[in-house]
Amino acid sequence: MKVGRASSFHLTYCTNVHPGERWEATFENLKTYVPELKRQLSPEAPFGVGLRLSNRAARELLQNNRLSRFKRWLDEQRLYVFTINGFPYGHFHRQVVKDRAYAPDWRTRDRVDYTLHLVRILAALLPSDMEGSISTSPLSYKPWLNEEAARQDAFRKGSVHLADVAAELVRLRERTDTLLHIDLEPEPDCLIEDAAETVSFVEDWLLPVGGAHLAEQLGVSQEEAANHLLRHIRVCYDTCHFAVEYEDPETALARLKDAGIRLGKMHLSAALKVPLPEQTTGRREVGERLRPLAEATYLHQVIERRTDGRFHRYPDLPVALDHIQREEACEWRIHYHVPLFMERYGALLSTQSDLLESLAWVRREKTPPHLEIETYTWDVLPSDMKETSLLDSIRREYDWVLSCLERPSERAPHE
Repeated sequence: MKVGRASSFHLTYCTNVHPGERWEATFENLKTYVPELKRQLSPEAPFGVGLRLSNRAARELLQNNRLSRFKRWLDEQRLYVFTINGFPYGHFHRQVVKDRAYAPDWRTRDRVDYTLHLVRILAALLPSDMEGSISTSPLSYKPWLNEEAARQDAFRKGSVHLADVAAELVRLRERTDTLLHIDLEPEPDCLIEDAAETVSFVEDWLLPVGGAHLAEQLGVSQEEAANHLLRHIRVCYDTCHFAVEYEDPETALARLKDAGIRLGKMHLSAALKVPLPEQTTGRREVGERLRPLAEATYLHQVIERRTDGRFHRYPDLPVALDHIQREEACEWRIHYHVPLFMERYGALLSTQSDLLESLAWVRREKTPPHLEIETYTWDVLPSDMKETSLLDSIRREYDWVLSCLERPSERAPHE
């Protein structure tokens, strides 16, 4: 749906909140939730859909005329797809995901092929008067690449494979005037996890290595190839991920902008922020509050700020909990997508303030045009952190975001 005083932005929620590996299950979830949300939120105007497709669902959608039938249903319901979450390749709910969320990574042809399936789908669904975005994984997962040589190889292969996709996007734009971009989504413990690493990858690998490959593929100069890459390979700024990294939103976003890196879309999300009491008893109580959140489905990376200003990383919340009594630790940021509309959960806080600062940037800079609510953890959240129904939870997040975007001179109320 278009939002903002000048209808500058397209807002949606990411349908990765709904379980479903096959196209049939994905479509059933869309039919269950999206028309009702449109009725409540945008009864008179078209309503945007943030599609999430597994590799299997994408392949199935491209078979047996399903794509044209889906497009017809969207038109009948006055819905439109402008963005796809192409990060998780396979199962994403109701089983152990953990580091499988990053596989296959951008070293592999499987990741390229999956992304090109999504390109084909989005090109067919996208309205003619807008650009389309596909968010994707930040190359690979660092614990898989302990040796420097392995990381260098991942940067090199990832640059070439992204250039392969960019070549198809350039050809698509020249043939149909359709602009699509692939948006790398930095995440804690991944090969690209913060603004500095994003800039370094683009400047040291994507433009020189990917640019040389793209120039050869298209028969253009290296300079023209670099311009194509900056147009078609962008960043998905996830406000939860950058908050876990303790990155100031204004500083991080300005750093990307100054490097000529465009934002393709912004994931509107909040992480857990946990001030650690000095007393042992207080820390024990905080640990007990966190223990139900140490669930088995997703990775919940923890970055610990220490009293001397240094940071320490834990690969997952259950590991961090074993070290909660370390005296030098004063705060944890936890990669756990919690509801946008709550600033506090008893002794636990959220990084809602970082999200508010990011939205202030969006309003001022008028970028990125694509905003996607991404709280996918409703299935594993404790009952006191969500509404009684999934539909009500999603609707409440929309209401909170709209209150931020439509009243730019006011700070959205904390709840």
